[in-house]
Amino acid sequence: MKLIRRAHQRRGFTLVELLIVIAIIGILIGLVLPAVQAARESARRIQCSNSLKQVGLALQSYHDSSRAFPPGYISELDSAGNEIGPGWGWASMVLPQLEESPLFEQISFSSPIEDDVNRFVRVQSVPTLRCPSDSAPDMWMTRRRDLSSGDLRGDICEVASANYVGVFGTTEPGVGGDGIFSRNVSVRFGDIRDGTSTTLMAGERSFRLGEATWTGAVVGAVIVADGSDGVGTGPPEPAASLVLGHTGDGNGPGVPRAHVNQFHSVHSGGGAHFVFCDGHVGFLSSSIDYHVYQALTTRADGEAIGGDF
Repeated sequence: MKLIRRAHQRRGFTLVELLIVIAIIGILIGLVLPAVQAARESARRIQCSNSLKQVGLALQSYHDSSRAFPPGYISELDSAGNEIGPGWGWASMVLPQLEESPLFEQISFSSPIEDDVNRFVRVQSVPTLRCPSDSAPDMWMTRRRDLSSGDLRGDICEVASANYVGVFGTTEPGVGGDGIFSRNVSVRFGDIRDGTSTTLMAGERSFRLGEATWTGAVVGAVIVADGSDGVGTGPPEPAASLVLGHTGDGNGPGVPRAHVNQFHSVHSGGGAHFVFCDGHVGFLSSSIDYHVYQALTTRADGEAIGGDF
């Protein structure tokens, strides 16, 4: 009888067998996880490209109704030539075309971004203007700083983050750019003599490189590069850089040490997405010929651009 009972007894796993099973599971997870992460990033990258496509369509729709693209940002000047706002930027003006009409209608465009009347709208996130791969916070604090040293002079107001900035051109953002967006200037399709399919309109900026917002150029704001993670460098930059980027200083798209007001993404491969004036979206590699990169930035310099870029 005892022999029969022993025959029906179940044998459990030994400690060694359990350790082997755990090790095998760990190896399988190690093999599968990178593939899962790559698939997720691929989906986020496609979503980023689609968002920029929507931005391009919104800008074209705005042009259709207004006969020009919106200005890079709007600002009056004091007697000394200093900007006094209101500062609202190009992205705020195309909110209806991005299906954000309720937000658009709450903005007091005659009042500065930092005015108390705009305290609610300026911190509202616009998903279409965010790259899903980027780790930008929903909002961040704009600050006054010494423009030469970057030393903090005080907080201004919080604004919502964005990852897409308008292309100012080949020089520092502000006035008189050779790209599509400048202060108080509305460019028309007829002004783009270099061709809409070879002229950049807007591109990515990762929060790791520098802050950006859809709201506009907050009066008195200055941004500086953190640089602690090897991304972002250069001098402090004024408020125009919150909504505009440039391709100067010898830096291609997505290079690790670009200036805080240029273009950058966290997508693999090095580079950044851009939407062109004809509405198509392309990913420009960090290894792009620099002269071609700058030629793509200008709207009417007459450069001949051939081949793939």
